[in-house]
Amino acid sequence: MCVSLFGTLVNAKKTNGPEPPPGFSKVSAAEAEKGIAGNLCRCTGYRSIADACKSFAADVDMEDLGFNSFWRKGDSKDSKLSKLPQYDSNQKNSKFPMFLKEIKRDNVFLASVKHSWHSPTSLKELQILLKLNQANGPRIKLVVSNTGMGYYKDNEGYDKYIDLRGILELSKINKDQTGLEIGAVVAISKAIEALKEASRSDFLSEFVMILEKIADHMSKVASGFIRNTASVGGNLVMAQKNHFPSDIATILLAVDTMVHIMTGTQFEWLTLEEFLERAPLSFDSVLLSIKIPSLALTKSKSSEKISRFLFETYRASPRPLGNALAYLNAAFLVEVSPCKDSGGTMIDNCRLSFGAYGTKHAIRAKNVEEILAGKLLTISILYEAVNLLTTTIVPEDGTSKSAYRSSLAAAFLFQFFSPLIDNPAKITYGYLNEHTSVPFMKDFELKENHKQVHHDKIPTLLSSGKQVIEAGSEYHPVGAPIVKSGAALQASGETVYVDDIPSPTNCLYGAYIYSEKPLARIRSIKLRPELQLDGVRDIISIKDIPNGGENIGSKSIFGSEPLFAENIAQCVGDRLALVVADTQKLADMAANSAIVDYDIENIESPILSVEEAVERSSFFEVPPFLSPKHVGDISKGMAEADHRILSAEMKLGSQYYFYLETQTALAVPDEDSCIVVYSSSQCPEIAHSTVARCLGIPENNVRIITRRVGGGYGGKAVKAVSVAVSCAVAAHKLSRPVRIYLNRKTDMIMAGGRHPMKIIYSVGFKNDGKITALELQILVDAGIYVDVSAIMPRNIVSALKKYDWGALSFDIKVCRTNRPSRSAMRGPGEVQGSFIAEAVIENVAAALLMDVDLVRSINLHTHKSLQSFYEGAAGEPHEYTLPSVWHKLAVSANFEQRVELVKEFNKINTWKKRGISRVPVVYQLTLRPTPGKVSIFSDGSVVVEVGGIELGQGLWTKVKQMAAFALSSIQCDGTTDLVDKVRVVQSDTVSLIQGGFTAGSTTSESSCEAVRLSCNVLVERLRPLKEKLQNEIGPIKWESLILQAYMQSLNLSASSFYVPNDDSTNYLNYGAAISEVEIDLLIGETRFLQTDIVYDCGQSLNPAVDLGQIEGAFVQGLGFFMLEEYETNGDGLVLADGTWNYKIPTIDTIPQQFNVQIINSGHHQHRVLSSKASGEPPLLLAASIHCATRAAVKEARKQLNSWNKRKSNDESDSTFELEVPATMAVVKELSGLDIVQRYLEWKMGNK
Repeated sequence: MCVSLFGTLVNAKKTNGPEPPPGFSKVSAAEAEKGIAGNLCRCTGYRSIADACKSFAADVDMEDLGFNSFWRKGDSKDSKLSKLPQYDSNQKNSKFPMFLKEIKRDNVFLASVKHSWHSPTSLKELQILLKLNQANGPRIKLVVSNTGMGYYKDNEGYDKYIDLRGILELSKINKDQTGLEIGAVVAISKAIEALKEASRSDFLSEFVMILEKIADHMSKVASGFIRNTASVGGNLVMAQKNHFPSDIATILLAVDTMVHIMTGTQFEWLTLEEFLERAPLSFDSVLLSIKIPSLALTKSKSSEKISRFLFETYRASPRPLGNALAYLNAAFLVEVSPCKDSGGTMIDNCRLSFGAYGTKHAIRAKNVEEILAGKLLTISILYEAVNLLTTTIVPEDGTSKSAYRSSLAAAFLFQFFSPLIDNPAKITYGYLNEHTSVPFMKDFELKENHKQVHHDKIPTLLSSGKQVIEAGSEYHPVGAPIVKSGAALQASGETVYVDDIPSPTNCLYGAYIYSEKPLARIRSIKLRPELQLDGVRDIISIKDIPNGGENIGSKSIFGSEPLFAENIAQCVGDRLALVVADTQKLADMAANSAIVDYDIENIESPILSVEEAVERSSFFEVPPFLSPKHVGDISKGMAEADHRILSAEMKLGSQYYFYLETQTALAVPDEDSCIVVYSSSQCPEIAHSTVARCLGIPENNVRIITRRVGGGYGGKAVKAVSVAVSCAVAAHKLSRPVRIYLNRKTDMIMAGGRHPMKIIYSVGFKNDGKITALELQILVDAGIYVDVSAIMPRNIVSALKKYDWGALSFDIKVCRTNRPSRSAMRGPGEVQGSFIAEAVIENVAAALLMDVDLVRSINLHTHKSLQSFYEGAAGEPHEYTLPSVWHKLAVSANFEQRVELVKEFNKINTWKKRGISRVPVVYQLTLRPTPGKVSIFSDGSVVVEVGGIELGQGLWTKVKQMAAFALSSIQCDGTTDLVDKVRVVQSDTVSLIQGGFTAGSTTSESSCEAVRLSCNVLVERLRPLKEKLQNEIGPIKWESLILQAYMQSLNLSASSFYVPNDDSTNYLNYGAAISEVEIDLLIGETRFLQTDIVYDCGQSLNPAVDLGQIEGAFVQGLGFFMLEEYETNGDGLVLADGTWNYKIPTIDTIPQQFNVQIINSGHHQHRVLSSKASGEPPLLLAASIHCATRAAVKEARKQLNSWNKRKSNDESDSTFELEVPATMAVVKELSGLDIVQRYLEWKMGNK
């Protein structure tokens, strides 16, 4: 992200904008924010990063920056500005080295034994090269930046690469009155600049408009990194040869683009349509350039009518700013003229292109063009065109979301043409009221609701917000919003993660061979023979586990998981073997090309669903101490009910962790049969004992070191252990260091992720909405091994208890299936349980036709009912802050007023609907035993070790603050700045044992308490000496005291093991969120307009860190509920196995207004300095987004059903299931895949 922002700052300097004030750049706040679009972050929620970017802009609103929350109230704007780091655009490292600019390119030839790289500098040299290598054609690849390998990942299949970048003829950009020609190797970003530059030329006004819109659309292709390197020609060639779902091909097809081709020594011009329809280019065919012809050559010359060209492009994508393939894209170029007789619009000619919908390449809908050409545009003509189009744009078999993609074509055609029916007189220079995408909007609506009616118009700022915190000073520096430890190192890329550790001498690299069958006998595993000659050193499998060792890959208190399959693979993704090679690339290639011989004869069929698990009684046992208790008398509660909903059913899918650092480890053999493993793990202690058991060596021969983890979310707990053990086994056998860094695909296939489940519930309730009984049957898909799945029943029920159900009964089965084992993922079970509770509330409100927020409020706990549901954790009445949080949020977010505004909006908008929802969270947390150790060096600096692992959650920061606070109680001179003297160091299982899990949100506070106890020991040791010296010489500085302690041989190292008391082990967290969304009924897109959160953090240990945790957790939850599709095939193999098809939230898919208030709820003697956790509970509040979307969909369905009599049984206005995630396709389907046709039928019926 820093590189992206830097590029944005440098590019802004080149513009002609006004000079900014000192310390700022020319970039605007909106440009700075969009500069990082396309970058992924899983932890922050983006808002804080966006604020950092905007702080470089001279036009930034200081009140909008999150930094403002941490500055003193009443400071002047100049005072606040002075606190921002000063930016100097003239610094030396801001300039690209001149010698690189001036370097002269020569014909370069590089070769190894099997591969060669050629860089010709002219077309003549290229022709010679292609001719010389004619016999090796299929093994040659023409490249510019080779970004296509990120999509096709097939680079290992080529022997020769020819780099086209040095050929000047392919880099040209020419413009004249005939049009604009762009060389094939011109980068997409350069092409965008050329299009914008050409639009300022003396072209026909309509052609200028076309160039501008092509440039705007191309800016949504891929990400900034890709656009800066990928070429226009490369994109089109991938579309032609490999059927790549290109946006560029579609939009250029609509404007009759020409392409220049060289085959051998022959040159020819083709239309883009002819180019795409040809057989795939041969190896000696090269795309030289493209040309967008000027409209001046095709525009009607008739003087009897005034014609205008209209042009628009469209794309439906899960991310508005790109970095996501479109579900469908389209571009329309239409020549229209007014009809004097009818006052309507004549369509003289049109070109309608569509692509990326599951077809070989972009096409023109010529049959629809023929229907429209020469016709007066009417509702009936448009209806006929839409119906024909839906039979024309039909995805090929096997395409996902085929019905949705077809519906998008109709929606885009309708969006383009519908304004022309009522507003022909307002067509000016290719625009209708400035935009061609406003169907049937009155002028005043267009002006008042400009932001609401344009799905393709990005807000000026992607995000803004207000953060309110309460920083405490009683335990200073604990409670202060100090900067996160290591923040500068992370921003500069200097932090060292496992894969950053330099490879030791003779290091080898591992890659897994995993099963692609869910239940099969493994007969043999073979590699391609040539790979073994090229550096594949071994295949490690179960036979390589040492004598005396166990086949164990990971474990929990509930059971273990084998390292490698024993003869039979139990599921897709089951580890079969580990290929060890000289490089990671070679290891990955060998693993990918491995030939596994499977045998399924005489093997029972795999269990691939929870229903099958029930039929075959395939369950994991839940220990009694983890079995939750029922509440009340369910029969009595049902009997008291006025109404009942029986056997309602819902399903919840999985979610992948998407930590940015995939699973990784490095094992280094040591002397005397010892081994050191560097592991990216949330629980090094478990890795430690598992490595020892697998190798059959004592635990004192094993050392696991974890400095920091690049994101965990539960996925680096049990799942990371097997990677560490695999490295250890390979290193032990080969007596060489071995490291593994899983590629994203392998990681996703093996990770497991969040637990899917099926829920059937019955609920009884009164006329006033008060629920009297809830009965549930829940089937949890745990996968093949137990992992930590036994905790799911307790966690699900704990979160379910957020409401007073009267009586609560449940039957939860943890099902064993032949799928990859599921593991803990941020809020495991609690996320699902909380959402089930909201689904029940929504269903009850729908059945009673009541306001859902009123039903929620009626069923909130009193403190008495809270004690019944959360026995032993409810605390005292004053600790139950949810009622005050609930009210405070409604007031601060103007909830009641916004509810009325949403209703008004929905009345006057046909194609946009809004919803708003308020949701609470009650989250039970458990403190765990944790060790800590504090050592003071002779200069007064302090080193701290804790059992908790720094995952990016700010644990080290809070620990530093706690150490400084606890040590400052000695009250030396100068102890106020002890924070800077404290360093928290890596976890080392030999130095600090019994580290336990870093999970469950409470590790930071447990680690802080362990450190506080250790510091107290040191203070008590130092106090007599300090008092003695103070009596002798007066006030004494910290450094002097410690030096004297060293001289007197005081023990300045202390450790402790914090074990929470029974009355402080469990406590409840409270919070609430209001979210407002807007859905586009035509394409199914949901925009997250605003989220307001009020969260009770107790006495926050560091409100800045907790704020980041709250925002990051919420956005990760937003991903689960709205965006992230975890798709598998029938065998359980993950299909969404990379960034191309698994979409986590990005900066353009977060709430546009994101307000968070952290409240301090007062003192509590049984908690760690009265603090509460913030890591997981806020994630559950993202259900407010889903509930708001449901409200908007409800309004859409109400409108849809009012239009005609084609209502079916599954089209109830209010009783429907909104799937999780509620993706664009889901929202569109519930809003009506045929909504355009229904609307037009209704209009024709009225007329």
